[in-house]
Amino acid sequence: MGNNSKIEWTEATWNPVAGCTIVSPGCTNCYAMRMAERLDLMGQEKYQGLTRRSGGRPKWNGQVRVDEHALTIPHSWKAGRMIFVNSMSDLFHEGIPIDFIKKVFRVMKDCPQHTFQVLTKRSGRLRDVADALEWPANVWMGVSVENLEYVHRIDDLRDTPAAVKFLSLEPLLGHVGLLDLRGISWAIAGGESGPGARPMDPAWVRSIRDQCVEADVAFHFKQWGGVNKKRTGRTLDGRTWNEFPQLAAV
Repeated sequence: MGNNSKIEWTEATWNPVAGCTIVSPGCTNCYAMRMAERLDLMGQEKYQGLTRRSGGRPKWNGQVRVDEHALTIPHSWKAGRMIFVNSMSDLFHEGIPIDFIKKVFRVMKDCPQHTFQVLTKRSGRLRDVADALEWPANVWMGVSVENLEYVHRIDDLRDTPAAVKFLSLEPLLGHVGLLDLRGISWAIAGGESGPGARPMDPAWVRSIRDQCVEADVAFHFKQWGGVNKKRTGRTLDGRTWNEFPQLAAV
């Protein structure tokens, strides 16, 4: 977790959970697996034993670990900021008890100075437990959609009471077709980066951007990606798309 995140669309990260399981193609080159192995080798107990080596690379082994002590961290940050929740896991992983998820939501409600960005690939569980959670306005809920096969996650997201609903179309691995953007406030798109990065067709990104513009949905282009994402940059057709939802947390 960190007070100053390098992720383009947030300001800080908060990880009350560590560990995960690969569930879809977007997970294949997840940076968090590499980071978890590195933190394990550095002796950080929270990340010990969460990955295994496969094909010469670290992979999640399916174990998840909740961190009760981390629940107090947002309270210690007095100045409001955007916080990406669980950059090193998925809050709606099947191994995380619903009671712990409720604790995380309670912390978010008790820290109205912050905006919390929660992102999941497990939209089915999100949908199933949504009614059991309190949804303060400062919680932005998102789902990852990496290609056309996973567009159904948007329907699950739409069924939640979240005040701000957003899409993370990254790593964008294929065309996503015509999106139903009803009730969606924000869409982030970007290519995969790092070792083994898979290519992204510019036409996929332009289609998403054009649909967002037409539907009046804030669009944020994160990066072209590749092995060296700094070199490829994040300019799309001569513009840097840095839009955020207009609906502010209260």
